[in-house]
Amino acid sequence: MKKVGVFYWSGTGNTEKMAEGIAAGLSKAGVEFDVINITSDSKSVSDYEMLMFGCPSMGMEVLEEAEFEPFFEEAEKSISGKKVALFGSYGWGDGEWMRNWQDRVNDAGADLFNDEGLIVNETPDDDAMTQCEEFGSSFAQY
Repeated sequence: MKKVGVFYWSGTGNTEKMAEGIAAGLSKAGVEFDVINITSDSKSVSDYEMLMFGCPSMGMEVLEEAEFEPFFEEAEKSISGKKVALFGSYGWGDGEWMRNWQDRVNDAGADLFNDEGLIVNETPDDDAMTQCEEFGSSFAQY
């Protein structure tokens, strides 16, 4: 059985809420998974066959620089050949941070799910939470 690791960082709780919705979709799909807040848990990406990463857009449309960026730089070394999905929230901009992140995943040799990530503006509403759940469920079947 495939095991999915959902690794995320959240400053305001929006990306954490997305991770919860994604977890609901993974659960409905019947796959084994762990949801890992990288701030408080140190599990390794190498322990999982499939990976989901969540981080909001920060500053000038970049990944959070103090905790998530160093974590992801290290993770990039272990994602080649793995199925990877990306998600996060934003408050401004046009999603440039996600496009740049997608390029990094592709450059690392990973198999990027759906060729794009899931982004939600600000706090996920009911429709966005449904999208998160569907995203998790679809990724489980990938």
